[in-house]
Amino acid sequence: MDFADMWAIFGPGISGAVFGAGWWFWIDAVVCSSVKVSFIHYLPGIFASLAALMFNCVKREDIDYSPYEEGEWRLKLWLFIAYVVSFVSLAGSVGLLVQDSLVSTGPSVWTGTAGILQCVFVLISGLIYWTAHSE
Repeated sequence: MDFADMWAIFGPGISGAVFGAGWWFWIDAVVCSSVKVSFIHYLPGIFASLAALMFNCVKREDIDYSPYEEGEWRLKLWLFIAYVVSFVSLAGSVGLLVQDSLVSTGPSVWTGTAGILQCVFVLISGLIYWTAHSE
């Protein structure tokens, strides 16, 4: 077995473990928080999960990387929107971390840090799965 076969076998499992670790960070932060965490703090993780689902709807084999072909423009637009959603969710989690660190009445800084870790791990898991199932 070469690396591509092993990656196709173990890649989805690794992706699921990384996805679970990202959500575990967030659940730990919410459970250990001394104040009630508002719903707006949940949104970056939800949108990161949605973005991971969006770019896993497209297989790599379906994309033509030629700059002169006008073929799969819908797929490329879909991937662009998915990556915009993913980076906006990451930026939103960073913004919530800054807000949590400046306001003393809100959730702790650990909640903001866990939100960033959640977004990063969810997006990494989506990319791992995208490369593994497209082989």
